[in-house]
Amino acid sequence: MLLDEPLAALDARTRLETRAELHRHLSAHPGATLLVTHDPLDALVLADRLIIIEGGRVVQEGDAATITARPRTDYVAQLVGLNLFRGHGDGHAVRLENGFVLTATDSVQGDAFVAFAPAAVALHPAQPDGSPRNTWPAVLTDIQRHGDNLRVRLDGPIAVAADITPAAAAHLDLAPGRELWVAVKATETRAYPAS
Repeated sequence: MLLDEPLAALDARTRLETRAELHRHLSAHPGATLLVTHDPLDALVLADRLIIIEGGRVVQEGDAATITARPRTDYVAQLVGLNLFRGHGDGHAVRLENGFVLTATDSVQGDAFVAFAPAAVALHPAQPDGSPRNTWPAVLTDIQRHGDNLRVRLDGPIAVAADITPAAAAHLDLAPGRELWVAVKATETRAYPAS
């Protein structure tokens, strides 16, 4: 069966109901199905195996769990909602191309990726104290609604996205140009080989 953008023209509620019904049908369907979609949620919910095409070539393939845990390009990381950086691993430290170092609980040697979710990013008005973690100064560049939270974009030694609650945004008095400190615990990062 070939399905080309089967949910593209549906309103949000019908899309949700149709996606659930389509999932039930595909689970029971004995033959192979090729589903083409630009919607990451449709792909993650409906597919057993994903093939991601960027710029006309395959950049990553595998099951949804593998791709969401270990994206291999910025495009794939954006699709699955992660911050992704490439560098050189030496144990628990990964030195990025600009010299900035991120620490992870995973140990890697050689070319490596480091990924973490926007929800793992904590924002502080001053340099945080406490447990060892990745911290750096940043400047807020953008705020947008993202579901029930806000997606905040920050620039600094590395550019990251952070998801925060509206209450946290009000408490921090967030606005573009605001200087903050970013913190990401090493336990919230994943480091893995680039090859």
